[in-house]
Amino acid sequence: MHIDPKECHPAMDYAEHQKTYKLFLKLSVYTVIGVAALMLLLFIFVV
Repeated sequence: MHIDPKECHPAMDYAEHQKTYKLFLKLSVYTVIGVAALMLLLFIFVV
């Protein structure tokens, strides 16, 4: 996702916004993988 700072409000720190968004996406992916692994382990050991 590319944001052109010339088209938006000058007071916003777009570089920091993009870093935060990338971190959010990375943590979301890790959470989904972790939940899937947990479900697989529960299926193997509990069922």
